[in-house]
Amino acid sequence: MSLTRRTLGLTGLATVGLASCAPRGTAKGQTLFSAVDVHPADYPTVSAVRWMGEELARLTSGRLGIRQFPAGQLGSEDDSIGLTRFEAVDICRVAVAALNNAFPETRLLALPYVFRDVNHVRAVVDGPIGTELLNVFEGRGLVGLAYYDAAPRSFYNVRHPVTEPGQLTGLKMRAPQSDIFLDAIRAMGANPTPLTFGAVFSSLQTHLIDGAENNWPSYQSSRQFEVARFWSDTQHSFSPDALLMSKASLDRLSAADRDLVRDVARRSVAVMRADWDRREAEARAAVIAAGVQVATVDREAFAATVRPVLDKYIQGPRLSGLFDRIAATA
Repeated sequence: MSLTRRTLGLTGLATVGLASCAPRGTAKGQTLFSAVDVHPADYPTVSAVRWMGEELARLTSGRLGIRQFPAGQLGSEDDSIGLTRFEAVDICRVAVAALNNAFPETRLLALPYVFRDVNHVRAVVDGPIGTELLNVFEGRGLVGLAYYDAAPRSFYNVRHPVTEPGQLTGLKMRAPQSDIFLDAIRAMGANPTPLTFGAVFSSLQTHLIDGAENNWPSYQSSRQFEVARFWSDTQHSFSPDALLMSKASLDRLSAADRDLVRDVARRSVAVMRADWDRREAEARAAVIAAGVQVATVDREAFAATVRPVLDKYIQGPRLSGLFDRIAATA
């Protein structure tokens, strides 16, 4: 993974800022891990990490805990990855799309129309494939702790209803900074525009872009529904989020504490999913009540447009084998 000057600069600034807040090695032997997320404090991923910190504190009588920095306080998801790799922060939650270019195996989780539904992606990440894909980070200064739900993702725009791929033609659609998402959006007929999540609302307002794609909770919590009021239920991606920890931070702990952190992170998944399922239903109902138009689409027609994208990225025995195992997972 290459780091931009912005990330390197933020690493230094965050190190100073976090040190001034004493996030680690505080008095009386307490260790507070710092955790970052671009989502707001009440978002399911942030709530799950908050539960994780509370559970660590409960199990260690306050010796271990987590201090959170939500709402993009320390930059974008790309910044979060760099900060965590270099131990400027301890824990980050990022979309898998942000990891695709540096960790090719994670592309299988982000490719469009790979997963049938949410039960399929959960079965994959909860099983041996998920374990394998968490292990790919350790050679690059990171440790994979868990996968969180972040799907399904669908398109929305400021212009008109979209029910078939041809109606995306000419629309400028925000894409995560991932080659897969850029290629997939282009294959479906739109013009992809890479932007950070935090820049989407203002870009929709000013018509720098015509639309974007995301899940119901993100669409609602970011207030993007206020300007992009045409939702197309493409469900083209079930790409999860990854909960990562600095390998250096984890290695500083005793073996027992390392096992505890991993175990509590795994158990936080159930907490996150319960909150996610509730929040997804609430977000959908809220934006529809606010006037958002929801269009049903022919998912098979959209899936057909991206088959060349799958062929491009699923190459070699390793990725082909993983793809076949994902498809065979019940």
